[in-house]
Amino acid sequence: MKRESTGKKREEELKEEKRKKKTKIEKEWKTRWSGFDGVEIHGAYGYLIDQFLKDQVNDRTDKYGGSLENRCRFALEVVEAVVDEIGAEKVGIRLSPFADFLESGDSNPQELGLHLAKSLNKLGILYCHVIEPRVETVGSVITGSSSSGTPKSLLPLRKAFGGTFIACEGYDRNRGNKAVVENHTDLVAYGRLFLANPDLPKRFELDAPLNEYNSETFYTSDPVIGYTDYPFFETVI
Repeated sequence: MKRESTGKKREEELKEEKRKKKTKIEKEWKTRWSGFDGVEIHGAYGYLIDQFLKDQVNDRTDKYGGSLENRCRFALEVVEAVVDEIGAEKVGIRLSPFADFLESGDSNPQELGLHLAKSLNKLGILYCHVIEPRVETVGSVITGSSSSGTPKSLLPLRKAFGGTFIACEGYDRNRGNKAVVENHTDLVAYGRLFLANPDLPKRFELDAPLNEYNSETFYTSDPVIGYTDYPFFETVI
């Protein structure tokens, strides 16, 4: 009886995983009809996919846990399902193998990142968007660790991935330009700087001063304060 109960429980857990995957795919699919060019699958910051990837939080004993290949299985199945629906040329993914957001860390992030990069090549997605190693927890930037050096670097992942590679976190104008010029990444993504500077491309072009962002307003429910109240460059000169 105990064996039957365990088998039934496992069957229910697998059904639940399929349901979660189906729900995720349906959300991605809906964006196709909402005027978007494509979708970025969120595989970072300690959320669902990231929890499957990291060995410090994934304690499953089935085909989705244990070995590196098993822990990456869910992420790759989600990517494959979305690719099958809308085409690989419209799909990207965001990853944070080196990060420990929401206690989702990994004992060998370099190996994890490389395995994902190589596996994603087989699916032919458009881009891979990766958080810099210098960012390990929310709001923390480790001095001396960058895209161009040690102790940790995205460069091996960039070399392993065959599509467009995007680096993110801790960049300003000069560091971003340097990373692209030195071929450490194809593109650089900006988050906090863009939030505080709605005309960031123009400011970068002119090498103009930037608005300072206020991190205390990042996650408020107010639709204006901290989101649309930062001034454009023309209004501050």
